[in-house]
Amino acid sequence: MEAEQSSPPPSAAAEDCLVFTVNGERFEVPEIDPSTTLLEFLRSKTRFKSVKLGCGEGGCGACVVLLSKYDTVNKKVENFTVSSCLTLLCSINGCSVTTSEGLGNSKDGFHPIHQRFAGFHASQCGFCTPGMCMSLFSALANAEKTNQPQASPGFSKLTVSDAEKAIAGNLCRCTGYRPIADACKSFAADVDLEDLGINSFWKKGDKKEVRLSRLPSYNPKDDTCPYTELEDEYKSTRLLNSKKNSWYSPVTIEELQNLLHSDMVENGTRIKLVVGNTGTGYYKETEIYDKYIDLRYIPELSVVRKNNAGIEFGAALPISKVILYLKEESKANECSSGDLLFTKIADHMEKVASGFVRNSASLGGNLVMAQRKYFPSDIVTLLLAVGSSVSVLAGHKHETITMEEFLSRPPLDPIDVLLSVHVPFHQPTRIDGSVHTNSRLFFETYRAAPRPLGNALPYLNAAFLADISCDKNGSLVNNIRLAFGAYGTKHATRARKVEEYLTGKILSLRVLDEAIKLVKDAVVSEEGTSNAAYRSSLAVDFLFEFLNFSSVASAISGGSSEELSGSVREGAAESINDKICQTGRPPLLSSGKQVLQSSRDYYPVGEPMPKFGAAIQASGEAIYVDDIPSPPNCLHGAFICSTKPVARVKSISFKSNQQPTAVISVKDIPREGENIGSLAMFGSEPLFADDLTRFAGDLIAFVVAETQKNANLAAKTALVEYDTEGLDPPILTVEEAVERSSFFDVPPYIYPQEVGDFSKGMAEADHKILSAKIKLGSQYYFYMETQTALAVPDEDNCMVVYSSSQCPEYAHRVIARCLGVPEHNVRVLTRRVGGGFGGKALKAMPIAAACALAAHKLRRPVRMYLDRKTDMIIAGGRHPMKITYSVGFKSDGKITALHLDILINAGITSDISPIIPNNMMGTLKKYNWGALSFDIKVCKTNLSSKSAMRAPGEVQGSFIPEAIIEHVASMLSMEVDSVRNRNLHTYESLKLFYGSASGESIEFTLPSIWDKVGQSSSFDERTAMVEQFNHSNVWRKRGISRVPIVHEVYVRSAPGKVSILSDGSIVVEVGGIELGQGLWTKVKQVTAYALSSIQCDGIEDLVEKVRVVQSDTLSLVQGGFTAGSTTSESSCEAVRLCCNVLVERLAPLKEKLQEQMGSVKWDVLIIQAHSQSVNLAAHSFFVPDSSSTQYLNYGAAVSEVEVNIISGETRILRTDIVYDCGQSMNPAVDMGQIEGAFVQGLGFFMLEEYQTNSDGMVTADGTWTYKIPTIDTIPKQFNVEVLNSGHHQKRVLSSKASGEPPLLLAASVHCATRAAIKEARKQLKSWGAVEGTDPTFQVDVPATMPVVKQLCGLNTVETYLQSLLSKS
Repeated sequence: MEAEQSSPPPSAAAEDCLVFTVNGERFEVPEIDPSTTLLEFLRSKTRFKSVKLGCGEGGCGACVVLLSKYDTVNKKVENFTVSSCLTLLCSINGCSVTTSEGLGNSKDGFHPIHQRFAGFHASQCGFCTPGMCMSLFSALANAEKTNQPQASPGFSKLTVSDAEKAIAGNLCRCTGYRPIADACKSFAADVDLEDLGINSFWKKGDKKEVRLSRLPSYNPKDDTCPYTELEDEYKSTRLLNSKKNSWYSPVTIEELQNLLHSDMVENGTRIKLVVGNTGTGYYKETEIYDKYIDLRYIPELSVVRKNNAGIEFGAALPISKVILYLKEESKANECSSGDLLFTKIADHMEKVASGFVRNSASLGGNLVMAQRKYFPSDIVTLLLAVGSSVSVLAGHKHETITMEEFLSRPPLDPIDVLLSVHVPFHQPTRIDGSVHTNSRLFFETYRAAPRPLGNALPYLNAAFLADISCDKNGSLVNNIRLAFGAYGTKHATRARKVEEYLTGKILSLRVLDEAIKLVKDAVVSEEGTSNAAYRSSLAVDFLFEFLNFSSVASAISGGSSEELSGSVREGAAESINDKICQTGRPPLLSSGKQVLQSSRDYYPVGEPMPKFGAAIQASGEAIYVDDIPSPPNCLHGAFICSTKPVARVKSISFKSNQQPTAVISVKDIPREGENIGSLAMFGSEPLFADDLTRFAGDLIAFVVAETQKNANLAAKTALVEYDTEGLDPPILTVEEAVERSSFFDVPPYIYPQEVGDFSKGMAEADHKILSAKIKLGSQYYFYMETQTALAVPDEDNCMVVYSSSQCPEYAHRVIARCLGVPEHNVRVLTRRVGGGFGGKALKAMPIAAACALAAHKLRRPVRMYLDRKTDMIIAGGRHPMKITYSVGFKSDGKITALHLDILINAGITSDISPIIPNNMMGTLKKYNWGALSFDIKVCKTNLSSKSAMRAPGEVQGSFIPEAIIEHVASMLSMEVDSVRNRNLHTYESLKLFYGSASGESIEFTLPSIWDKVGQSSSFDERTAMVEQFNHSNVWRKRGISRVPIVHEVYVRSAPGKVSILSDGSIVVEVGGIELGQGLWTKVKQVTAYALSSIQCDGIEDLVEKVRVVQSDTLSLVQGGFTAGSTTSESSCEAVRLCCNVLVERLAPLKEKLQEQMGSVKWDVLIIQAHSQSVNLAAHSFFVPDSSSTQYLNYGAAVSEVEVNIISGETRILRTDIVYDCGQSMNPAVDMGQIEGAFVQGLGFFMLEEYQTNSDGMVTADGTWTYKIPTIDTIPKQFNVEVLNSGHHQKRVLSSKASGEPPLLLAASVHCATRAAIKEARKQLKSWGAVEGTDPTFQVDVPATMPVVKQLCGLNTVETYLQSLLSKS
């Protein structure tokens, strides 16, 4: 592959040469593999690294770029975002590409987007930030082309709503989205700056004029990137027809037919028809094609034709253009029935994928995937409902067929072409040629999916079109079409029997009841479909909702004998008001309030400074491991993972055209080395499977190839032969582990202590709950940067390894032991990590070790960047658990005793699992249980080793008490909040449960936090409002919950080194790794504070002179783990100790100079110190005092949710958090940690299902199947107060941890959801139901839509109708 940069030639380049620009730099590519994506080219052949690979599926937005292309028909430049991981390079011929570096950078000046992202604290690890910036920039650039009135100076034409939607398809795992939303909204024409959160531009109380003057200025003319204006050379259609690239761009149907039916094709040539290539995001291709045919330049496939019968869309049109045309058509015909259809089809289509995928994904491609590969398409369902037809070119035959016929045919051949889609106009029933005066068309679309704004496959979609006449007899169904899709069948279908039954009927309760029974029979999932009963229930509920809506509530029975009572009629009307049809966009984040107190006691410590490096993260200049340019002769690696849990590997073979350069396995470990892949305090884990694979996902081998793509392809297509004869079956569950006594030992010194006398406590109890059970699932890290490493052989048998690691020191040891070399022969470097959350600790070590082993053997550099699927398979994640509890309690709710039997699924090796029982008890003891006893077993199973994940054990330990409290309250019919209140600790009981970690009584801030969050959230008033809401709403129920946390943390030892250079600038090294948590920023602030005690002139801006540099295991030893929330404070204290030494060394010189000169400037002092050989480098190792190694963190949250009984969707209306940060070192950084942790916890409790198959192999292995929170699933109102609780003598500068404890507060959302479900079950009981109405129930974690719906009742609508019929 070659790329040539050159200045534009006088004439256009030849048609067989690919030509485009990137950030204004011209590239000519004469020859290239046609399967090369834009992302591959940008990252391997250009200097632009802002484009990141996050998923390879178009599901995360990390790779988003702006594409500018000339529209020869409309004579204008189109600017739109695309997923560069899916876009084929050959398809951008004649285009201009803009990446985040192209908007601005550190040399040419940052773009206002970069500046505002930094200033609003909207970048933490920074890996997702360039993609976010490009999504926003595209929205800003396109807003200027609209007819909206010109905005005030400094703002865009964007609305607040559009600004938020701009990044709806982008994922972020760090921030919690609120600050990102604020940065985006700051550009909006209708923004109220008062509504924006904490930022570095203005202070609370500043007037609007001051705020506006301090906001980085934005001028649409100046800040619209010059690369979006194309040069004349590109203002004509550039066709790439290149035999050597196997890429063809026909311009007529005839040319296409000739290409499809040439001798080459008939002789077995593999051919790929291309438009946007986005289908490869779902169907991962391992096939190599011989010929690519680009369909975009055939006019018939890209035009829109309209006649009296309807609209015909060319099949190659991007979905976003179809949406745009439908909206324009709706505006042009606002009074027609077509407006109704087209608007709703367009709104629904905006939930297909995300904007940067819809911009290149074609209408036809979506339909062909559904027809050929049974893709669960929304668009097919919509088109089926409105009676669409398609035009197909099969061989030389051109035919038009209905959508139903298209779907029912055998799968299209690879060379069959979908040409166009016809959407007919619809009119109400006509009598004698004129529209029946009482006849109306009703059209609705429905979609139940984990994310309201889309970017998630639906559990079920539906579209209904009805022609209904209303008169004194009621509502007559003249005609109706009911289409259902994505429910676990090959194709979307029409419910014909239901349609036939309803046609000609006057709607009544009995008719509705019968129709619903028929729907239940019609919408049946195929065997093996997940959540089949839920999907069927959705079909019933959607039809009920539609018929209620279309008959305008009170017309359900009209004048028939089944006259509705007033209350029933209100219920029918309520179903309209409660409509869950998600085509109307739910509002996004409406508001957020941040309250914080900065302190100047240790200035600049305590200042809410922007995170160090945020601007270069936004511009894409921040370098992550995979951004380091490949050294010469570099190879790339990929793992072959076992698909069997316990098996012998007999052989590994590869296809002839996919042979790797080398295959590294356990046999290649040097004689002096060990088969070691990771190391923790409880032992090591092997790098490769030896005689037996131990779990599905075990590493069998490491294939090495010339490119990452080839390595991945070889690994994916490798044929592994297994033998399981004579082997014991695997242990996959904790129950099986107990049966076979498969446990890991927990050392007595870390096993937690019981409290009190359980038997005595149970004897005192008035009531008991015995052997109740809770099950908790796992959670995947979903760091945006997957595991990655680069190993470079060095002289004298040394190895330099760049690793994205939370513990380079341990990776260093592992590599040395694996290679069998002294540790001084290994050097591990880590600059920054693109998200860790515990997953880049032990789990990063095998990646570094494998690269080092291959590099050692092959004597060439070797690097690897794991694809998302492999990362998810081997990651392990959070520990699943089974908990059985018995609890005794008084009639007033006071708990007297609790016993727990806990089974922890640790997976195949101990990893950090033996510490989990201790971690759990550190948060479980947050209530006064009277007496607490437990039996905790750490189970060894044939699954991937579970590892530390943000708040490991602590999040489960904090949730279990809430489930128990809820159960107790339910048994006593008491308010849950009063039971919580009754069992909160006093300082005396806190000391009993936590011992010395309790600290002084003044530090016990939980009681005041509990009251404070109750007041600031108006908890009592809103509780009453929720009760009123539930009384007056049938199909939506709300719940509100207040939850406390007590989180015990351990302060770690940490090294530090501070060096002052001759110009007065300062270099700092610390053991802690920058993961996005702001560690470097706090270290800079503490360095400036500690050195400023020398009291020179010119130290006001000392913080700007400090640079923290990358971790180097040969430069600074004993770095340990960056984990447990306290590494920042430990690193800061280590640096402070260094600075104290330096100040002590400088003080005599400073006094001497002061006597001579009067005042002494910092720069002068340092120059003099250098000249007089003062040692200006200091090293320290901070070891916490035994009395301050542990302390408690406190917080509380109130969350209110609204549950949709029809779909099971839970919307978080509001969350209020009060969290004690001690005296925060940086309130802005801590605020970001609190919000980000909470939202990650939200994922655990509500969304994220880390599922496996019957062999224990992970099946939730990408963005399609694993759903982390997005901007549309976080609280609509998100209020956080960082409590400054004053001085804490035993804390580092009085600060407290913020990284993990706030994650536990997300349990408040789960508890609020339970409260809403309880109301739904109470209502169900009032309708006469018996099953599913018990007020005592457990809500699974995560409480996904199917879980919530099942608990609210899968037969809710049927029960409701039966209750109405029984009254009629």
